[in-house]
Amino acid sequence: MPAFIPYGAYWSSPFARWQGALSHLHALEFAALTAKTELADRQIDLQKIDSALYGMTVPQRRSFYGAPWFTGLMGAAHLPGVTLSQACATGTRLIASAAADIGAGVHQTILVASGDRTSNSPHVYYPAPSGPGGMGQSEDIVMESFNLDPFAGCSMIQTAENLAKKYNISTEEQHHLVLRRAEQYQAALADNRAFQRRYMQEKFAVPTANLKKTQTVLEGDAGVYPTEAGKLAELRPVLEGGSVTFAGQTHPADGNAGMLVVDTAQTAQEFSQKGAPIVQICSWAQARVAAGMMPLAPVPAARAALQNAGLSTDQIQVIKTHNPFAVNDIVLSRELGCDWQGINNYGCSLIWGHPQGPTALRSIIEMIEELALKGGGYGLFTGCAAGDSAMALILKVTG
Repeated sequence: MPAFIPYGAYWSSPFARWQGALSHLHALEFAALTAKTELADRQIDLQKIDSALYGMTVPQRRSFYGAPWFTGLMGAAHLPGVTLSQACATGTRLIASAAADIGAGVHQTILVASGDRTSNSPHVYYPAPSGPGGMGQSEDIVMESFNLDPFAGCSMIQTAENLAKKYNISTEEQHHLVLRRAEQYQAALADNRAFQRRYMQEKFAVPTANLKKTQTVLEGDAGVYPTEAGKLAELRPVLEGGSVTFAGQTHPADGNAGMLVVDTAQTAQEFSQKGAPIVQICSWAQARVAAGMMPLAPVPAARAALQNAGLSTDQIQVIKTHNPFAVNDIVLSRELGCDWQGINNYGCSLIWGHPQGPTALRSIIEMIEELALKGGGYGLFTGCAAGDSAMALILKVTG
């Protein structure tokens, strides 16, 4: 049984660079407020939803209660829910899991949402009674995930350097791609952010920590640095002897996103405006590559998703990626035979940042909107995740 995403029944908050405009908010509480507001704006009756999936990768206070707390806060305490975490592939996994539940006939209308805050990371202490003097171990959840894959034994940026070396990708080529991605993002900001306003509020009210008042108003993403060729040329690689600069990688961010996934095209139309396009989930796949080669993983994931859908790359009208490093898109284009100049139109995580859980959701929402502007077709999203893994998803937009 196929699954569908009702056109327009999705949203994203602006993404804000870490330690910035959203850093004071509890990610789960903030995501619940955003979902409640967005569903109300679309006049979607919460009673018509029969399940929820919530994704997060950075624990928040009391987030053990996960999805049931999220739905309770948004006024949908009748909903059963599951909490998922798959690092940077969490957003893709949420959609795939919702589609699988629908395919199994378990649920008909599922709310999918994710919120993460990389700011003010939890500092965790693990007791170790058998340690010297009973001394335990401590961990900064976010920083240690960036700096060390416990299996591969290297940092995330080192995985990008490994691919740059394998594929002979220079700093200059990476910066060339960065300039193109910044140009594509500017297209989403044109005409008073006309493209982003298709799924994001024009003026987004950022609440105070207690969610009772408005602290500030964001008109789009916060903390995206202007990109100029001259400034890029002055940058040096982060790692000695490497090629990846700070511009050639994304920045951590805070934010949330969500959507509905439903069982039939008819149900999708009930949650959409009359005459809206039909968005069908065609296939998904996951993959894992050799240790320390994370940016390569989107390639086999994409190939598997294409095979599952019975499609080839030249049948895809829109490609979006989670590209924490510029090398991701360069490697993908070489392996799939596509021009990286034409993928990630209107924005990508390399530019607007990476809150982790909701990142793929926003990319897939943008993919739907680009396909709608093109009059329909197939879209491929693929993106890497911690542990040298990746997930990919293919959608079809009709009408």
